[in-house]
Amino acid sequence: MVQEPNVCAQARALLGAVIYGYDGAIARITEVEAYDGPNDPASHAFTRTPRSALMYGPPNRLYVYRIHGHHCANVVTSAAGLGSAVLLRAGQILDGYDAARARRGDVPEQLLGRGPGNLAKSLGITMADLGTDLLVPPGIVVDRSPTLAGDERIATGPRVGVRLAADRPWRYWIADHPTVSAYRRHPRA
Repeated sequence: MVQEPNVCAQARALLGAVIYGYDGAIARITEVEAYDGPNDPASHAFTRTPRSALMYGPPNRLYVYRIHGHHCANVVTSAAGLGSAVLLRAGQILDGYDAARARRGDVPEQLLGRGPGNLAKSLGITMADLGTDLLVPPGIVVDRSPTLAGDERIATGPRVGVRLAADRPWRYWIADHPTVSAYRRHPRA
């Protein structure tokens, strides 16, 4: 059996953490995906490029990329040189509803942060946040001290929409949480 990479433990540890966005928007992280750099063909850091260089550290930096017109936010988790990061797939908006709705529109509360592009948009994350130190305000900050409630369980399954390494069970979410996005397998996986 192949040993699970450290980025998977880092991903699970982010569930329940709180991310502070702009204009008072705050979210509790409810869904994540792990990407193991050069050991993971689905990772942007599988091949080091100028775009993915930030994923190679240092840790606790925000890696932001744009896809299909949306921004997606990742937490760099590995020591410098390793290239691992965790995609923030979904979150429960806890505060700053007016700011989140101004950016996302009039959608039901549980949909404000469902999906990586929607979460980033609700929090106001853009390419301008690329490289942000997530431990130091001002700007986007992640507080890892909140954890899961005693009755919450972590579910796991394959990552959403990846073509390569599609069956790795490196997607983690708070089981039965209404903000978690639906699984969609890439059509060419």
